[in-house]
Formats: sequence, structure tokens, C-alpha cells
Amino acid sequence: MLTIQNECLTLSVDPLGAQMMELNSRQGTRYLWDGNPDYWSGRAPVLFPFVARMTEGKCRLEGQIYQMGIHGFAKLSAFSVEEQTESSLSLLLEDSEQTQKQYPYRFQFRVRYALEGWCLKIRYQVNNRDQRQMHFSLGGHPGFRVPLAEGTDFEDYFLRFSRPCEPDQVGFTDALYLSGRDCLFPLEGGTTLRLRHDLFDHDAIVLKHMDRCVNLGSDKTGCAVTVEFPQMPYVGFWHMPGKDAPYVCVEPWLSLPARQGVIEDLACRSDFVHLEPGGVYCNDWSITVTEG
Repeated sequence: MLTIQNECLTLSVDPLGAQMMELNSRQGTRYLWDGNPDYWSGRAPVLFPFVARMTEGKCRLEGQIYQMGIHGFAKLSAFSVEEQTESSLSLLLEDSEQTQKQYPYRFQFRVRYALEGWCLKIRYQVNNRDQRQMHFSLGGHPGFRVPLAEGTDFEDYFLRFSRPCEPDQVGFTDALYLSGRDCLFPLEGGTTLRLRHDLFDHDAIVLKHMDRCVNLGSDKTGCAVTVEFPQMPYVGFWHMPGKDAPYVCVEPWLSLPARQGVIEDLACRSDFVHLEPGGVYCNDWSITVTEG
């Protein structure tokens, strides 16, 4: 386990998947979900080079069919430590014989974490080391403890966008692929979704056309988490369906899952990054915590 800290926060990261494992205030408040397998063993997977599900677990690249698990292979890959200071950490994943079996490109994928006051800044960087255009997506999947404070319950919390918006909910089939049937998702006051466990009975709520800054908080405590994702056009809210799970995931996504019954050609996806040879792509987002 790798640990960085500053005067406000401590972050622990597992090099396997570059996954955040603990994000704690120096006062002792735990903000990340603890990975209890009774509900969900994940904590904050890094999603690359695909987000969510592909039909039959397959995609098409360069005229060939490749097999890849949900959310891509980065979450199960060993990253190396490229740089570490007291308050920052940069982890690197490079293509290998194992990745080439799933994804035919030569690449570098960096995940950088940096603590600045009460804010954790996260950067995903992709370098195309190939001689051809590279097609990929990425996203975050952090789970946050709910409730965050003693004396509060799950239903006391809300997700609140920083500005009024009229998002659309992305439509999914029963098998959780794109259905093409999106609909308006009403928010209380144009900003607020109050948490209930049954919100997630049909899996994730994925929104588009929303504000790109959302706060997880409660009127009963000052403990809160704000996730800001200016370069991600989608956000998913999720916990394990059909359970009273004591967490919620706030998932900024660059792209959407596959269409039902379609083995997607990633070069044709308009929501993917199509990076030229030698190109570099960066995506910055952040998690800011507020103490009660």
C-alpha cells in the first residue's frame, strides 16, 4: 500500500489497479467505502480503456475482435510507481503481452493523485506510443461511505449539483446496455437527488447534460464530499442493487456502455478519444471533502 498525506488528508492507494483504498481526514473521518464484500468489494476502481459493459465482453479494433471485462483491464493491472512525494503520487501502466491480448495498442496510462488542502486532485494521462490512432475511454468509480457521520442515516443524504440543470437519464436495457431511450431526470429544485436505497434497484442512474460538480452531503452534518469532473460528460450514481448498502458511488465517465447486441467498433464511437500517434491526452477531476 502507498500513502501520501498533507496537513488535512491522508490517501492510501493500491498499486494493483491504482485504486484509492482510503481517504481520511487527519481528524479521523473516513470518506471512502471500505470494500466490505457483503455489499461490494471495490472501493474506487480506475476505468480504462472502456467504461461499463461490452456486448458479449467483446469489441472490434483494427478489424479484429478482442475480449475485455467490464470497465476495462486497468482495474486488474499492476501499476509501477513513477514518482512519489509526501503529498503526491504518480502511477504508470504500460502495454504488455497481457494487455495486447485485449487491446492492440502500445500506450502509457498514468494516474496521478495530489493532495492540496482539503482537495484530492486526480489526473488521468494517456500517451499513444503506437504508429496508429488509438481509441479509448476512461472514468472514475469512487465509492463514498453513507452515512459519513454518527447519528445520521443513508436517507438523510443527498446528491446536489452545484448549479440548476435539467439532466437526461441514459436509457438502459434489462441487461444494462444502451437502449437509446433517454428521458428527462427531474431534480428537486433543479439540483438535488435525495438518497434512497431503492433508487438503485435497477442498477446505476447515469445522467448526461448535467452540471459537472456534485456534492454528497446532509442537512444533519457538515461532513460532505464534492466531486468535480469538468471533462467528463456523464456521471453515474450507484450502489449494489437490491441491498441496503451503506455507500454510494459517484462515477464520472467519458463514454457510455455498448449498445444492446452490438459488438462496438471503438474507432466509430463518437464518445471515445481517438488519439493520434505520439499524442497525449489528459483528464483532470477532483474530490474535495468538508469536515463536520
